[in-house]
Amino acid sequence: MQHLSEQEIVRRENLQKLIDAGIEPYPSDTFDVNATALEIKTNFQPGSEQYQSVSLAGRLMSKRIMGKASFGELQDATGRIQIYISRDDICPGEDKTLYNEAFKKWFDLGDFIGVKGFAFYTQMGECTIHVTELKLLSKSLRPLPVVKTDEEGKVYDAFTDPEQRYRQRYVDLVVNSHVKDVFIKRTKMYNSMREYLNAKGYLEVETPILQPLYGGAAARPFTTHHNTLDMKLYLRIANELYLKRLIVGGFDGVYEFSKDFRNEGMSRFHNPEFTQIELYVAYKDYEWMMNLVEEMIEKVALDLHGTTQIKVGENLIDFKRPWKRFTMYGAIKHFTGIDISEMDEAELRETAKKLHVPVDNTMGKGKIIDEIFGEKCEGELIQPTFITDYPIEMSPLAKKHKSKPGLVERFEAICNKKEICNAFSELNDPIDQRQRFEAQLELGKRGDEEAMVLDEDFLRALEYGMPPTAGLGIGMDRLAMIMTNQPSIQDVLFFPQMKPEKP
Repeated sequence: MQHLSEQEIVRRENLQKLIDAGIEPYPSDTFDVNATALEIKTNFQPGSEQYQSVSLAGRLMSKRIMGKASFGELQDATGRIQIYISRDDICPGEDKTLYNEAFKKWFDLGDFIGVKGFAFYTQMGECTIHVTELKLLSKSLRPLPVVKTDEEGKVYDAFTDPEQRYRQRYVDLVVNSHVKDVFIKRTKMYNSMREYLNAKGYLEVETPILQPLYGGAAARPFTTHHNTLDMKLYLRIANELYLKRLIVGGFDGVYEFSKDFRNEGMSRFHNPEFTQIELYVAYKDYEWMMNLVEEMIEKVALDLHGTTQIKVGENLIDFKRPWKRFTMYGAIKHFTGIDISEMDEAELRETAKKLHVPVDNTMGKGKIIDEIFGEKCEGELIQPTFITDYPIEMSPLAKKHKSKPGLVERFEAICNKKEICNAFSELNDPIDQRQRFEAQLELGKRGDEEAMVLDEDFLRALEYGMPPTAGLGIGMDRLAMIMTNQPSIQDVLFFPQMKPEKP
């Protein structure tokens, strides 16, 4: 049985009183809106003949009863505006007294209302709607958190607990107005990137989320089962291998904003369901792709903020081109003073031990280098920086470096201490690719749960021939964290994954 608080009981009593009075609490007819709170507050001038017949709808967020008159605040999608209700002016005809009484006694904060009237300025200089018609659009049966401030300025009852905010994002969006702005900026970020890529003639596509084999990244997948086909399927960990099949098929440039899923730990920077954009362009290489990334992300910053300089936590990050560049080995030497470029696996293990970087026996050479870089270098990189020329063991899908044996043509962009993108000159030699997959299988036998599997159909596609290709993946959630100055990935996801709620 549902347990109701005292306030919830009162609201249900108010609901019944409205029904008894003949006021429908959930009417089915429409309510036409012709203006917004922000529009009126921005444009209305004292004495102006504008906005003398307006219709607005939104939540009732406050009310003050003053004898025959009442004041309230209506909040729509653009913000709040004051409303003024006079008993003698509201709802011409028989409803006048009824609606004035209902507003005072039975309308609750959080109720959706529609108002018609005209704009004016109060003696206190506040833009206000003088209501001539009032309609209840939807009754709220749960009270919203209402922030209270005492005489000393101390705030109470603010809806600030992160777990509550993430679980009840619908409440968070109503009472914390700044949250909506984060998600509006996130959508603008997508639009900016789409605009940039579409202008270059690249095609936005969709590829399968349910896959018979997972690939395109080093990660542990989620598994499911298809009953009709009686087969195991995986939620994709990346869409890389399908997009490269499209390059084989003859497209010169394809991209996808993809939902990907990785069965790994959760943190401020990891959610099991996340979004990335992957882009593949034929006849290009990783050097060309680095220039594209700089140009595109600089555009995103300008489109969202009007400047390339963005405040992120305590740092001012500048996305103006060109960005700083280090090779992988060069970065490790710069931040540790140790040159690991000629070390074998045993020497790397000893170096990791000396640097107090934890490694285990399941890790091969590439994984150990990755751990050293992550522990000793990544945290030092605040401004956007390209890390280039990775060891071949770390990059089973990247092309061998044209002039540096043992390395591949790969870069990652690091910003605010975290990777935001990964890119290669894509490996298009099917024989080399098969050997790399086989090396990954051996790592899997050693216990590496993130080692890649061998995809015969992808190898068959490569055997038909894939042109030289540059590929890119950008983590949209991490980029959104930076572009909106949010400390946690949960703050840029409407509905982040959460532990089961305690009863």
